[in-house]
Amino acid sequence: MPDSLSFPCRWENLKLLSMVINCIKRVFVLAIILAVVLLLPTIASAAPAKIDLGQSAIVGEEINLTPQQRQQLQAVRQRRNREIKAMLDSSQRAKLAKNLHAGNSFNQALESLDLQPDQQEMLKAIVQISNLKRKALSARFLHN
Repeated sequence: MPDSLSFPCRWENLKLLSMVINCIKRVFVLAIILAVVLLLPTIASAAPAKIDLGQSAIVGEEINLTPQQRQQLQAVRQRRNREIKAMLDSSQRAKLAKNLHAGNSFNQALESLDLQPDQQEMLKAIVQISNLKRKALSARFLHN
C-alpha cells in the first residue's frame, strides 16, 4: 500500500520537473531574444554613419525663390554648420577646414572625420533638425 501512494507523488514530481525545465527553456529563449533586440541598435550604430545633409531636397525649388526666401534657407544652413563645428574638437575642425579647402563637399568633409559615437548622434540630430526647418520653410514658400 505505501508503494501505491508514493507512485503518484513520483509521477507528479516528474511532471513538475518537466514543467520547470520547459519554463526555464522559455525564459532562456526570451532572454536571448531580448538581448538581441537590445544589442541590435548598438551593433548598427557601430557602423560608420553616412549623413545625408539633404542639400538636394530644395535645390530645384531654390531657382524660383525670392532673395528673402534664399536668405532664410541660407541662414538655416549657416546655423547647421555653426552647430556642427561647435560639436567638433579643434583637430576635427582643422581637418574639416582642410578638406573643405581641398574642394570636398561639406558632406564628404564630415564623413572623413573620425567622430565618436556621441558626436555621430549629435550630428544626426543637428542634420535632422536642419532638414525639418528647411522643409518647413519650403512648404511655407510653396503656399505663399
